Amino acid sequence: MIVVWVWNLFLGQSTKDIVRWTRPASPPVVKVEVFYNSEYSMPSTHAMSGTAIPFSLFLLTYGRWQYPFLFGLSVAICWSVLVCVSRIYMGMHSVLEVISGFLYSVLILALFHSTLDQIDSFYLTSHHAPLVIVTLHVGLGFLAFSLDSWSTSRGDTAQALGTGAGAALASHLNHQLGLLSDPPLSALPLVLPPMSGALLGRSLLRLSTGVIVLLAIRAVMKAATIPIACRVFGLPLGDVRLARQHMEVELSYRYIVYGTVGFSCVCLVPLLFSYMNLS
Repeated sequence: MIVVWVWNLFLGQSTKDIVRWTRPASPPVVKVEVFYNSEYSMPSTHAMSGTAIPFSLFLLTYGRWQYPFLFGLSVAICWSVLVCVSRIYMGMHSVLEVISGFLYSVLILALFHSTLDQIDSFYLTSHHAPLVIVTLHVGLGFLAFSLDSWSTSRGDTAQALGTGAGAALASHLNHQLGLLSDPPLSALPLVLPPMSGALLGRSLLRLSTGVIVLLAIRAVMKAATIPIACRVFGLPLGDVRLARQHMEVELSYRYIVYGTVGFSCVCLVPLLFSYMNLS
């Protein structure tokens, strides 16, 4: 699912910078959200992610877990529709841009779905996987940054690529060390446990613990990475926001910080859960 998300966001953001379609004019549109106003808008990458994530989650879990087909499909459709409609309501996209993002995401998912098992197997088992993962994700980042001047899409793209690289490296390490192994095929499909107060409590404890740990890791890495990157590339640190707009600092910051977060999410935090008996 992370692979699908990374490729969707990279292709979507890169397509925006090639098409260079500006945001809907305001007025007449009332923009509730203005943070992403500096980005181009065709296609809607929110609509792409809001389509790719729920539908890939549905396609990858149905048959692995026991739940009704119509239930899974309905959740995916509702999730996608709500995200798509929200972008129009927020004044950030036209109907055409949202529909284009939805169809673009469906096309990417259709092309990638048949190869996901092979990609996952390569990431887990190949001795060359770490080198390929780092080279691919960093190379795609340089490509995205070279398409146009800085905008918020640059940071989002590098952040996704960094997270994807960290998660892929963690998956490779887990497999090589025999950690967090999948259940045998004979145990599939897995049965959803009945909802209970104890299960809900453990789930909330896992969620809160994981979020706190990841936020702490992100804060520490962010505080350390930006000053070091500025010193390495000879940039003044007086205005952190301005310094982060330089390609060298942006790439270093996003890849190191969110690569560490992705690695921690897939490897370190689950090991912490095992240690705390929260698996």
